[in-house]
Amino acid sequence: MTPIPKTETARSATQAKPDTPSAQPPLSMTKPAMPIASPPLSLKLPLLMLTLGLLGLSACAPVPTLKPGASLLPPEQLGLKQAKGELQPFGADAAKSWWTRFKDPQLDALLARALAQSPSLAQVRARVERASALVENALASDKPLVGAGMDATYQRYPEHSLYPPPIAGSLRTMATVQAGISYDWDFFGRHEAELNAALGQARAAEAESEAAQLMLAAQLTRSYLSLARVLAQKDLLAQQLSQREQSLALVRQRVAAGLDTSLEQRTAESPLPELRRQAWVLDEQAALLRQQLASLSAQSAEQLGTLKPELPKPLSLQAASNEGQSLGLDLLGRRPDVVAARWRVEASTQQLALARSQFYPNLNLSAFAGFSSIGLDQLLKAGSLQFGFGPSLRLPLFDTGRLRAQFKGSAAELDASVAAYNAAVLEAVREASGQLSSLQSLQRQQQEQEALLGNARASRDLVAQRFNAGLGSKLALLNAQGSVLQQERQSLELRGQTLEAQVGLIRALGGGWQDAATAQ
Repeated sequence: MTPIPKTETARSATQAKPDTPSAQPPLSMTKPAMPIASPPLSLKLPLLMLTLGLLGLSACAPVPTLKPGASLLPPEQLGLKQAKGELQPFGADAAKSWWTRFKDPQLDALLARALAQSPSLAQVRARVERASALVENALASDKPLVGAGMDATYQRYPEHSLYPPPIAGSLRTMATVQAGISYDWDFFGRHEAELNAALGQARAAEAESEAAQLMLAAQLTRSYLSLARVLAQKDLLAQQLSQREQSLALVRQRVAAGLDTSLEQRTAESPLPELRRQAWVLDEQAALLRQQLASLSAQSAEQLGTLKPELPKPLSLQAASNEGQSLGLDLLGRRPDVVAARWRVEASTQQLALARSQFYPNLNLSAFAGFSSIGLDQLLKAGSLQFGFGPSLRLPLFDTGRLRAQFKGSAAELDASVAAYNAAVLEAVREASGQLSSLQSLQRQQQEQEALLGNARASRDLVAQRFNAGLGSKLALLNAQGSVLQQERQSLELRGQTLEAQVGLIRALGGGWQDAATAQ
């Protein structure tokens, strides 16, 4: 700190040598010298503090130089392009309650219960509330702090103290009633960085809440559709088992009549154990899916014992109907997990700015006013009034080791946030591309399976015509019906896989969610 220069005051009166008579004026002409008044002490202190403050603003601890950190992946590197009519599940008509398009009241009721009572979502909502409280705390940091207090102490004043008799050696009450105000003057953006960091964390928490709701809705919907597929498979399997038992009965009659051998009977018996095993597997899958649905919707599995959903038709998704359509840049604004990671990067950036501002001086202004007296009877009298005002300046000159460590830690946290964002973007692109490819492949498989099912039904109809005309056997008709049931089971499996892939694609594309800040 540069010392404050002192100014010398000039005197108006001249001084002559005492041995020079002519230099001494007559007594009648002598006038007293008028000294220049110096500033009172009440003005010197604020001027001194102001000067020290201005000098302190120019003094700061050296900020360490950081090596180049991580950078965000450019969207073009991932194949994301700004194109007209970007890929969306339902085109422009997107809604967060996408599961209502299945038009299943049971599914809607389960999801409403799950979104309202899920413990995992309750934890996420609590984190959102905590982040909102941090924003309020950051807003309060930029406002004056006003307080008031009162204290009273009954004590004996010693004789060898600052207080003269009769106070010295007596028992008296020291009381103070005082109000004060202080304000932290933010010259270097410390409060602004703290507020922006808190806002980034709050928006990240809100986006993570949306991501958790989307994940829960997708998991419950896929489990519900899987249960519907399993129950439909059980119905077809029961028909297939009944058809095989009828065929076995006919073969046994033919063997008893000497028309067939035991080889044909063994051939007719062999599919039955496999079909019964498949029935047990489907029963196990149905029980596990009901338990999963009960866990996701926060209820017991016994309450869902009578739940028998029906497999709906696949949705009409615009995203899967356009062959060769690529992912667009809007994917980064419609995936809540990616948006959350982006807000974490913003919050870490502001935390780094906050850590940088700690290297600069901090100026605080405070004032107080109140009453203080020895003796309660004198407390509220005019002579007990006290007040004051003064600035305080903090210079980080001997705390640079801790500040450097905090600054480097904030920089490392920013690099970690950038890496997490890049990983989230890569996962989002991989997941969306994979779900889109799977759904388009399943749609092509369904087309071929429909052809197979049509051929099996046509063959069954021809065999039925021959049987009705007396040209074919009942065993041939049962075998043709069994082929139709097998193809129907395969078609049902592809239909269920298509529905689950559609739910996966909807989730991968954000489920109709849009970041409000990105939309603006």
